[in-house]
Amino acid sequence: MTAGSESLRALGWKQRELPGFAGRFGPLWTLKEEHGWAYGVLAQEEHLNPAGAVHGGALTSLLDHALSAVAWQLLDRRPCVTVQLDAQFLDAAASGDFLVARGQLIHATGSLAFLRGNVSVNDKLVVNGSAVMKIRTPKN
Repeated sequence: MTAGSESLRALGWKQRELPGFAGRFGPLWTLKEEHGWAYGVLAQEEHLNPAGAVHGGALTSLLDHALSAVAWQLLDRRPCVTVQLDAQFLDAAASGDFLVARGQLIHATGSLAFLRGNVSVNDKLVVNGSAVMKIRTPKN
């Protein structure tokens, strides 16, 4: 999807201001869906690699954020940190594309969460991935 802020808002997306690194790879957009959340970034020039495609680091940052947010939401809002992130790059994305990441929790133990997800543009898969997240105990 080639979209602007107003068209994203019209579709129900909400722009989020996040602290730290998560606030730098966006701006991040969120959409509540029937079975969870979708996370989006409108690709711009600063997201591109020297070849003119969206940089793999930008794509994996979005995927990592989406999967950790899914884990956080489904595991009683306990913080999670990435132990392993695997990504398979299937296609390129360009400036102006709206990148959408979705994920799902596959399994959780007392200390680890296993997830899979993807990043797409207009339902075209750009990245497939999986992650192992360490479930942390919040400090009091």
